[in-house]
Amino acid sequence: MTRKKVKLAFITNDSARKATFKKRKKGLMKKVSELSTLCGIDACAILYGPYESQPEVWPNTLGVQRVLAQFKRMPEMEQSKKMVNQESFIRQRIAKASEQLKKQHKDNREKEMTEVMYQCLTGKGLQNLMLPDLNDLGWLVDQNLKEIYKRIEFLKKKANAPPPVAPPPPTVPPPQAAAAVEQKPAVEGMQRPQWFTEWLNNTNENNVGFGHGDDMMMPFGDHHNALWSSAFFP
Repeated sequence: MTRKKVKLAFITNDSARKATFKKRKKGLMKKVSELSTLCGIDACAILYGPYESQPEVWPNTLGVQRVLAQFKRMPEMEQSKKMVNQESFIRQRIAKASEQLKKQHKDNREKEMTEVMYQCLTGKGLQNLMLPDLNDLGWLVDQNLKEIYKRIEFLKKKANAPPPVAPPPPTVPPPQAAAAVEQKPAVEGMQRPQWFTEWLNNTNENNVGFGHGDDMMMPFGDHHNALWSSAFFP
């Protein structure tokens, strides 16, 4: 259940006014305490009431004196920069409410002229409209035409824009090329064994190689048909 909004006016009934004073004074002290604790600021409150001989302060007398001394040490321009009294506070509220009312009048007038414009599209005449109504209707029609033209230009630019270029598909090498690429590092990585290198060096020093025709010089014996040494090829 929502709480009923209280009318901001002086309470004429004495008992009701006294009860409201005690209730709201307690709530105000609680709010000041919460503000000081949550935000870590220096705050104080001094309340004078017709029902008590001494004013009620928060948090205590020393705390109030410390905050007031800190406030008095500020320059006068800084002290009155954000200071408001009852009159200035009411004036601010009135100015804010006037701006809201002006905005609401404009919105209502625009909705009213929009309804008249739709009625004209259905065939209803403009005989009952006064000159201010015709001026407002003309302004509303101009605003709608501007929005329509703006939308048309946007659609034209969007239609004439070149289509986005799709990225090229990734190239996949054929299976044979991929196998060759994978096998190439293995072949290049092979190293000659030590015995093969020594044999080549000895062969170059002894001028051993292929002869003229089909004769082959073998370094492993006197006979041309000797077998390869088992030390190299077991």
